[in-house]
Amino acid sequence: MPSIDFKLIKQDSGCSARLGSLTTPHGRIDTPIFMPVGTQATVKAMTPEELREVGSQIILGNTYHLYIRPGHELVRRMGGLHAFMHWDGPILTDSGGFQVFSLGEMRKIKEDGVTFQSHLDGSYHFISPEISIAIQEALGADIIMCFDECPPYPAEHDYLRRSMEMTTRWARRCKEAKKRDDQALFGIVQGGMDLELRRQSASELREIGFDGYALGGLSVGEEKERMYEVMEFAAPFLPDDQPRYVMGIGAPEDLIEGIYHGFDMFDCVMPTRNARNGMLFTSTSRINIKGAAYAEDSGPIDPECGCYVCRNYSRAYLRHLFRAGEILASRLNTYHNLYYYLSLMAQARVAIAEDRFPEFRREFYGKRNVA
Repeated sequence: MPSIDFKLIKQDSGCSARLGSLTTPHGRIDTPIFMPVGTQATVKAMTPEELREVGSQIILGNTYHLYIRPGHELVRRMGGLHAFMHWDGPILTDSGGFQVFSLGEMRKIKEDGVTFQSHLDGSYHFISPEISIAIQEALGADIIMCFDECPPYPAEHDYLRRSMEMTTRWARRCKEAKKRDDQALFGIVQGGMDLELRRQSASELREIGFDGYALGGLSVGEEKERMYEVMEFAAPFLPDDQPRYVMGIGAPEDLIEGIYHGFDMFDCVMPTRNARNGMLFTSTSRINIKGAAYAEDSGPIDPECGCYVCRNYSRAYLRHLFRAGEILASRLNTYHNLYYYLSLMAQARVAIAEDRFPEFRREFYGKRNVA
């Protein structure tokens, strides 16, 4: 029996947007879906119960950070990530590849794997495709990712080609190393902004065969137009009957474009990180709650939002909390931002079901006065 079951329910007749259902050992996910990021076995400022309240169906854990602290073997002894963090829904763990990429000069990449220094204490560590899979199996997520190299932007064609080819070899090693039958393994399409390399990467990963496919290496400094071009180009080379995931993109317009081009799953720290910095998302814009304009504003963050925060707290109060350095500011801001993101996904699913996603997309941009 497969570890996950993806059913494509409907594709919008006016674009590539897809409505789907993804069943995992810890529950069913309606797609398209956004995954809040729980880097260190917690979505910052949120309890698992609150995550359910805002509409979370699946969350993401970070392999690199959990390996560094508290250690994957400790998590295994505590019953796996679900029991450890008191979350009974689906979990996806990334491979650690992006975090290793972000370490810059603190890491060295070779064919056998990556040697890197911990960002905590400078100690040296080594992760290979096999070790990444072993860590993720110990963590026990429903969906795990192949270890890949995330190339920088910009990068020369020869570097991108070598990186993509190594990512393919690593993907094959990940599949061979995987032992648990109750976890799905996704391959990661790389190739930078080079469309031909993206096509080659997708084709080679399909030949190996995975339970789902992701686009990596986006939102690393490229222009929005390039990001959207890669998504539009790559989607047709991925199987129709398996989930498609764009890793690490997170502005609301990025999610809308990802759905429009036929992707099902998304994640990013943007809603939670921005919340802690006082940046809040609304149906028409973003607002910086620190601004003096909100000092005596008795209105909610977003008059169109029905979340707990918008029903009960004013912009003036939220500004006060933030400027006073109160912990409650981060909690309420995060609650609202995640509610906004997950409500946007729910609205997108309804639009696809009603065969009107292009109209929904136009209305989304129209509210923002964005061409």
